[in-house]
Order: sequence, then structure tokens, then C-alpha cells
Amino acid sequence: MISMKIFFLLVLIETCYFDDPNRLPTRCETCKYLSNEIAESLLKHNSAELIETGYSIDERLDRKKAKKYQDSEIRLIEVMEEVCERILEYNVHAERSGSLRYSKGESQTMSTLKNLKNRGVKVELGIPYDLWDTPSAEITQLKKYCDQMVELYEEEIENWYKNERNNVTLTEYLCERIILKNDDKSCLKEKFVENKETGEKNEKSKNRKEKKSDKNDL
Repeated sequence: MISMKIFFLLVLIETCYFDDPNRLPTRCETCKYLSNEIAESLLKHNSAELIETGYSIDERLDRKKAKKYQDSEIRLIEVMEEVCERILEYNVHAERSGSLRYSKGESQTMSTLKNLKNRGVKVELGIPYDLWDTPSAEITQLKKYCDQMVELYEEEIENWYKNERNNVTLTEYLCERIILKNDDKSCLKEKFVENKETGEKNEKSKNRKEKKSDKNDL
């Protein structure tokens, strides 16, 4: 009886583990995680030190200017160099819906598969065990879309950084106002909340429809 339950569990898990060949990251999902990663990376690159900018052949004639690293272009350059590479740290959480299927950390599905394998249950995913944790095709595609979006909207990201970052979030500025201005923005509202009773994170999609406004500059 136990072996039969394990068999059906494996069928269910393996069915939801593999990427849906027709499931590709949307523009909303790509923009959501691009803006999230830029925001997180800016927090990491947040030194209060002063740096010297400019170039001078003769220091006696022209001193280099000192500027806060937090306001420098160097900071943004360092962030943008790594932002889409960080997407490869995500995994597909097939047990979740919408944009929440993309998240860092091991999915419940993969954790269950590994536990079964450690218990001696034969688990076949069509790939070697040492490749189970490599980025899936869907995550690789998300990273590709991220690279393309950065290339297309580099000037807008730079403008936000220089002029708007203290007034509005990048998600609102880049995703809501520009990239998704006339498209579906619902994925931007999807979040996880922690279930205090069980200590586990449960999915909660905040897709409450807001009243339509006559203005188009959301």
C-alpha cells in the first residue's frame, strides 16, 4: 500500500516538475524580477564612501572631484553587470501559480524528490542527479528576457537611478509606467505571506482589481 502511494506521488511530482514547453516567462514577470533584483543589488552596493571621479594629467591644474559612491554611475554599472546573472539563482516552483512560480531557494517539489531519493526510492527525471540543481530551461529563458529588457530600457533605468529613485520604486517607474503601461500588470501584485500558524510560506495572490482610472499614466 505504501509503495503504491509513493508511486502515485512520484507520478504527480514528475508531472509538475518538468517545465511546461508552452510556459514562457511573461513581460510582467520579467520586469518584476528585473526591478526586484536591481533594488536588492543597490542595497548591497550601498557604501557611504566618497570616490574620486574624472581624470587629470596635472593634479596641480585640475583636482579630481569627490562624489558619494551611492550617487555615482559606478554603482549603477556594478549593479547592472550582475543583475540578470542573479536570475539564474531562481528555481521553478511548479506547485505555485503565476509569477510566484519563480523564486530563489529550493522548491517543495524538488525537496520532496530529494527526500524520496535519500530514502532509497528510485526517482527518474531524465537527467543525472548532479544536474538536478542546474537552472532549468524556463529559468534560462527568464534570464534571456532579462538581458533583452535591460538592453532595450537601459536609458530609462539610468534616468530612474539619477532622477527618480528617491521618489518612486523602480517597479512602478519602469514596469507600471513604461513597459507595462498598456499591458497586464497583475503579476506585480502577487506576493507570498507567511502562515504564522504553521510557520510555512503560503501563496497569497493580491490581485484585487482596482477601479479603472481615466488616466493612462499608471
